[in-house]
Amino acid sequence: MNLYDRLAAGFPPDRNRPAFRLGDGSAVTYGALEASVGQVAGQLIAKEVRPGDRVALQAEKSVAGVTIYLATLKVGAVFLPLNAAYTPAEVDYFAADAEPALFITDAEAFVAEAASAAPLSSTVARAADDLAAIIYTSGTTGRSKGAMLSHGALAANAVALHEIWGFTPDDVLLHALPIFHVHGLFVALHCAFLSGAAMVWLPRFDDAQVLAGLAKSTVMMGVPTFYTRLLANPGFTRERAAHMRLFVCGSAPLLDSTFAEFEERTGQRILERYGMSEAVIITSNPLDGERIAGSVGYPLPGVELRIGGGGDTGVIEIRGPSVFSAYWRMPKKTAEEFTADGFFITGDVGRQDPDGRVWISGRAKDLIITGGYNVYPKEVELVLDALPGVTESAVIGAPHRDFGEGVLAVVIGQGDEAALIAACRERLAAYKAPKRIVFVDDLPRNAMGKVQKNLLRERYTDLFKVG
Repeated sequence: MNLYDRLAAGFPPDRNRPAFRLGDGSAVTYGALEASVGQVAGQLIAKEVRPGDRVALQAEKSVAGVTIYLATLKVGAVFLPLNAAYTPAEVDYFAADAEPALFITDAEAFVAEAASAAPLSSTVARAADDLAAIIYTSGTTGRSKGAMLSHGALAANAVALHEIWGFTPDDVLLHALPIFHVHGLFVALHCAFLSGAAMVWLPRFDDAQVLAGLAKSTVMMGVPTFYTRLLANPGFTRERAAHMRLFVCGSAPLLDSTFAEFEERTGQRILERYGMSEAVIITSNPLDGERIAGSVGYPLPGVELRIGGGGDTGVIEIRGPSVFSAYWRMPKKTAEEFTADGFFITGDVGRQDPDGRVWISGRAKDLIITGGYNVYPKEVELVLDALPGVTESAVIGAPHRDFGEGVLAVVIGQGDEAALIAACRERLAAYKAPKRIVFVDDLPRNAMGKVQKNLLRERYTDLFKVG
């Protein structure tokens, strides 16, 4: 089934119910959304977009952008969302690589233009393995790779999330995420559509708008930065959060201290999950059951997960219906990233408890090898983040002439470097403790809040004065 039909099957019988509640007090009903999708689909066909063609969208977040996404699915084309912040050089690469049949930069103007188009009433049939979207990875090393996600893969993930997170037509989702990324585009939207739920639709995260939206919502999805900003706002009280049944966090690691402070403030535990562009959501803490700080929970139904290398800790490998098909036009890279028995090698290092609960240590590429010993940055960061004066830390390996790599901690906060290193040595083997600690005001992050350790490694490559 075409993913659009699968999502539309969840729309409420009463199409006058709101799909999007906007900041000015107005709403877009499911009926209006459905009609607009039909017209935009007709416009795409008028512009000679055919099944399998790519439709690129680089625009600010809007309901019109969602309409174009759904219409692209409806005509059997392939959606290519691009961050509005990409530079012209970056866009040139994506355009040359994906060769979109249509490139849209003004979503609202395109949807307005489609108002005169003959609407498409019947969805174009698609098979489960037909391509629905291409999501380009961040490209922190080498050139960006386009993860190819099929109709079947996205549907399988959406159905699993909708069920395990308990979505119903009575839910209202607070949507403050961007829609060029799998979190806001697939995870959030699909859960809402499958249940016919309404969304409080915010163009971006804004403290005041989010606080106001909480009183009208039941579920919020966000990145760790959303939650730290809420906690920094005195207006975020237990009473303000009392209407909510679920807070979901992902796209970057959630600090244990944030988890604890959030529970103390609201009486609720954030549900942390783990995902990536190549598989959308892989694991989740339970809706009903123990949510543990630092753990990303259990594999989703249908997802097989194992630890590669034969040890307790290693690179996480996954297999299942929601895993991507291949990297766009990169057969060699695709072959390198899958095992002989069909497991995708995620590049994330972690471990799995006997009961199946998963813990993430970091990225394999972030592994530090110092003096022949392996150091997983997450282990050091957990120790540092618990020390007085440390708000957040990022641990990297920097070139060192004696040890190959030296453990370096880049820390938001204040304190005495020698004292903090000594405190780490009390809690960690000496080789794991930072050799240096650098204090900064902010850490470089990507659009989803992940710390860009590659930029830190570039910045501090000469810190240990390697000749």
